[in-house]
Amino acid sequence: MSSARVARSLPLQVAAICYRRRGTAVEFLLVNTNGGNKWTFPKGSTDPRLSHSQAAEREAAEEAGAIGTIEPRHFHLYLHSKGVFWQPGGVQEFVVKAFLMEIHQMRRPDEGNRRPTWMTADDAKRRLSKGREVKYFRELEAVVDRALERIQFHSELWGAYPNSRNARPAVSSKDSIANVVWP
Repeated sequence: MSSARVARSLPLQVAAICYRRRGTAVEFLLVNTNGGNKWTFPKGSTDPRLSHSQAAEREAAEEAGAIGTIEPRHFHLYLHSKGVFWQPGGVQEFVVKAFLMEIHQMRRPDEGNRRPTWMTADDAKRRLSKGREVKYFRELEAVVDRALERIQFHSELWGAYPNSRNARPAVSSKDSIANVVWP
């Protein structure tokens, strides 16, 4: 069976990959899982009344108290599991759409047990690996790596504020695109 077919047969969740800039460094916001023994990105179910990015944005606010600018399109898909094989119900797998979200403000999360914490990419990878099978940790490691690549790409393209609604490339009057009219 192809991986695309497997992905279509699994339930879907959405995740907000929350980040902030600290000088030239990027930090990611992780929260505790419901059980409290693992770290994860804010994520949850889709909602038929919301776009997938809006549902991810909702999860960021509920679980982490994070407010910011979310990209409308996901940048990565990954596999996630819940449960353990030795308990009733076993392990359930999900396909998760990951949306990049630059955080501008924090408030008290709706879910108080989540303990939102900012950490470097290396610390995030280390914490995401704890208590997980290698297969699922590698999935989360790829999310962090892809997010860093995308943030770097945005920085090179748009400058210091890649997700700003008013961000525009810097051009001089000598540039051939200097007379471009922006919408």
